[in-house]
Amino acid sequence: MSTSTEYIAVAALERYEELRAGNEAVTTIVVENLPGGADYRIEQDTPPVGEGAVVLPTVIPVDASGEVVHEGDFVGQYAWCLDEADRQLRELGLSLDAAVTTFDYSTPETRDVYRRTHRERKNRLGGAGVFPGAGGILMSRLHRPGQLVALDVTASRLPLKNINPGWTRYETLTYMPGVLAGDTLYMSGFGALDMETQEALFPDDSVAQAEFTYAAVLKVVEEAGFSAEEVVHVLELICPGGDAAGIGAVRDRMFPNVQASVAGCAGLLRPEFLYEVFPLAVRA
Repeated sequence: MSTSTEYIAVAALERYEELRAGNEAVTTIVVENLPGGADYRIEQDTPPVGEGAVVLPTVIPVDASGEVVHEGDFVGQYAWCLDEADRQLRELGLSLDAAVTTFDYSTPETRDVYRRTHRERKNRLGGAGVFPGAGGILMSRLHRPGQLVALDVTASRLPLKNINPGWTRYETLTYMPGVLAGDTLYMSGFGALDMETQEALFPDDSVAQAEFTYAAVLKVVEEAGFSAEEVVHVLELICPGGDAAGIGAVRDRMFPNVQASVAGCAGLLRPEFLYEVFPLAVRA
């Protein structure tokens, strides 16, 4: 299927309709900033996905009357977005059981309650035995006043297989390192986390974080039987203080065919991380 992603900087949210100038995007990501100080960017056929993919429009907690639901209740909004994604998928003959990734965007004040989403995810995801990849990013604001979360969900009509190089931490989580669907390997967000001790590594060095993080991505890629050359897209979310050029140099050295989408974020769920990456591989 054809996909498109648009990015709108927080400072330009009030000008969104003007900036998009009639563009129609499937995914709309609010970001802190864009390279070169741009206010808006749209990318066509990004990320590239394989046969069987279903990419839902970005789900925000706004009901049919245009009102934000569960105002002030992050977990309530998160659960509502999951249920809305499930409703949309069921209209297409699928359900959240077919989800391959769930990427969520929230605000820094939700960090302390984010863990409470575990039960909501566990009650709704993995019903067919395969949990999706996942990632969580913090922005200072989102699409609408009163909104605390936005959710991007991709599903597949093909049989799913979880990919894990043997990291035991995922045994109790509601997401997995990777999900294989046909010729596409969908992956979780990755940061510089020691998979055994859960320690965040290199807290003041984003280039060292990139070296460690992309090495972990490569382990998942190779576990699925893919090669580094088949990593075709990454979304890099970089915190204040992160070295975008240095991170990019590591990425391009390790994955020579990759297309990168780069944007700034307000922070990550682990405050020690200076960047997080969402990778995707497609078999050549």
